[in-house]
Amino acid sequence: MPGTSEEEERARFEALVDEAAAVSVDGWDFSWLDGRATEQRPSWGYARAMADRLGRAQAALDIQTGGGEVLASAPKLPPVTVATESWPPNIARATALLHPRGAVVVADADEPPLPFGDAAFDLVVSRHPVTTWWAEIARVLKPGGTYFSQQVGSASVFELVEYFLGPRPAEARGARDPQRARADAEAAGLQVVDLRPETLRTEFFDIGAVVYFLRKVIWMVPGFTVEQYRPQLAALHHLIETEGPFVAHTTRFLIEARKPQQP
Repeated sequence: MPGTSEEEERARFEALVDEAAAVSVDGWDFSWLDGRATEQRPSWGYARAMADRLGRAQAALDIQTGGGEVLASAPKLPPVTVATESWPPNIARATALLHPRGAVVVADADEPPLPFGDAAFDLVVSRHPVTTWWAEIARVLKPGGTYFSQQVGSASVFELVEYFLGPRPAEARGARDPQRARADAEAAGLQVVDLRPETLRTEFFDIGAVVYFLRKVIWMVPGFTVEQYRPQLAALHHLIETEGPFVAHTTRFLIEARKPQQP
């Protein structure tokens, strides 16, 4: 901020960091960032499109539901609705949110096999899965069933990642490529009926927003702690205070794949 002394800037840095380091990061609700960071939303409106498909399904599975917030936003859930989650705090949050809606939350390690029988669901959804196990998705889908997912794309928010970790190798920048997702889905026997990537603008308005984001999205800077990265955080705080928001670019893609009907 223009006219701010070093002491005032340092005091503001400590206050912002302490606040962000103390707040809970359970669940997948980012409302704490309101007014502190913005992320442009994809044009397709995942939650609305997911809700439309849920309203027409008889048995649905939400993989890696987080705190259940996205699934719970649907006005109507199928008669059989199941969600999986691996992180205990999120399991508790999702259970409290989804059980009153008649949905069952299953603790699952997010690794194959999924704890369900073959052809159990006519719809499988997932928002931002860490890993997509395509063969398992194909197995639990009924013939004619659909997988519908919004996923993180290649090099998402890498301006922030590389600020802390330095330049990432080509294989890291190329991971989560939408065309690789298409190939993997087809290799599992699914037909990709929609695939749409987008690059979106993200802004962080204060260093507290950065700390909260890195604590919550733990795979961005693995093992992130305030103490380990305090010098980089202080330098970034000064940059934001003097030059304005830190700008990064989020990548997302929508993928919809269908299991063929049996002959």
